[in-house]
Parts: sequence; structure tokens; C-alpha cells
Amino acid sequence: MERISETDLILNDDGSIYHLNLLPEDISDTIILVGDPDRVPKVSRFFNTIELKKGKREFITHTGYISSKRLTVISTGIGTDNIDIVLNELDALVNIDFITRSIHPQLRSIDIIRIGTSGAVQPDIPIDSLLISSGAFGFDVLMHFYEHQLNEKDGQLLQEFHKHTTHSHLNLKPYYAPAGEKLLKQLGNIAPHGITLTAPGFYSPQGRQVRAKSPAPNLLSILSSFKSTKGVSITNLEMETAGIYGLAACLGHQALSFNVILANRSTNQFSNAPLTVMDNFIELILNTISK
Repeated sequence: MERISETDLILNDDGSIYHLNLLPEDISDTIILVGDPDRVPKVSRFFNTIELKKGKREFITHTGYISSKRLTVISTGIGTDNIDIVLNELDALVNIDFITRSIHPQLRSIDIIRIGTSGAVQPDIPIDSLLISSGAFGFDVLMHFYEHQLNEKDGQLLQEFHKHTTHSHLNLKPYYAPAGEKLLKQLGNIAPHGITLTAPGFYSPQGRQVRAKSPAPNLLSILSSFKSTKGVSITNLEMETAGIYGLAACLGHQALSFNVILANRSTNQFSNAPLTVMDNFIELILNTISK
């Protein structure tokens, strides 16, 4: 089989993958992604046992068990540029032989579950609630660098959203990626579903105005007013989900994103107890995963 070069797949001196600093045996088949490195121990404290703790840069990893379920939690940092690193290196850990630098003849599929914070754009979505992304539009450019295909229904939805956002004066070329169908069926009954918008930044790319001026000061109203011919609307904003969904699909993995709604951008409300709310939903999601 074709050998992958040392510059395409970089390994550390101990044989671990370059950025994540992990060996194939360090991870489970169920990966929980969080943005904040400080959130990793807040997830793993619910584990019955922790067998591994590793870290490099913003990528902190804990692997352990809840009862007989082996789980890995990894921090990604913020944004889809980091998602590009994390998902490609996770796939390499399960599907590439690091000795021969060749792809395994039998590919493995892993489950990738994001637990992150988000802001709602519709006024009827309450703060301190949980929302599951059934799909996500990306305003970032990550998936423009990868071949990916949509079915007819999702392609039509993307076309309608692209037409709607041409009025933003931002010269956007959004992409769309759906949640993993298997995980959505398995875990999707604990919260309402919505369509997420993944932004390439926190301030102006999400419609915030501090001092630097945006060419589209009405971005939030453009997003919240979108409604497809099938009645699909944008529910929330964050910075990773579309990249996770798109790359997971390209690599043959399942992905699902849980969004803890700490802000409502339409009503200008923010949670009074964000840490407690996040902890409560982490426990709920882990209990659902480990059943």
C-alpha cells in the first residue's frame, strides 16, 4: 500500500501523533470533544476510573471508564482550524499503521461527540437549555479544502441558505454538513434539535459589535430570518460544529454536537450560572452515552 510521507503524517520521537501527542491505544472508540482544556477534568471527574492523562499545547486528553464504557475526552481549543488537526489525527490513530505509514485494510469508525457552549439566535430558545445540532452551516472555509458531497435535500437547503446570505455584503460561501445519523438516533432524544451556524470568529463573525466595524451590522437579523421552503431555521451560533460534521463524514466517522445555550442573542440574555449549567448537562450527556 502507498506509504504516507513523514511530512504528511508527522510523529513525535515516542511514536505518538504530532499535535495530540497520543498513541493508538490511548483513545477509545467514543471521543468527547470540548473546546476549553479546563473542561476536560470536569468531564473526566464523572469517570469511575481514569487510565490516561496526556497533554500538549491546548490538546488535553483523559481516557477512562464509566462502568464498562471506555471514553476519551479531548480539548480542541477554539475554531475549525483546530478541528482540522484533531479530527485528522484521531482518524490517523485508528486507521493508519504508524510503523509502515500505510492505511489499515479494515477501516474503523469512531463516535465523536462535542459538548460545547453556544448562543441562540431565535427568541423562543431559552438560556440554560440544551440543543442538539441536526446539521450545521459553516461560514469558515475548512470544508472547501476537502471533497464532500450532500444528498439532494441537504444540497437544496444549502442553496437556499447561500441565496439568503448573499444580502449580507460579506461575500460568503457557506457549506453544510449533517449530524451522524446513527448518533442522532441513539442520543438525540434528550434535547430539541436545531440547525447551527459555525462562525470563523467570536465577535463580528457572530454579529457582535464592540469597536471594529462590520460591513454587515445586521448579520444576526439575516441569520435569524432565514427560513427554508421546508421550514428550516438557524437556531444557534458557535465555532466548531460544521467542521466536525463535515470532516467526520469525509473520514467515515459519526459525529454529534450538544450545545449548551448560555446566551440568547435575540433577547440579549446571558446565563447567571454558566458553570453549573454546563456541569449539569455534562452529567446528563455522559449518562446517556454510557447506557
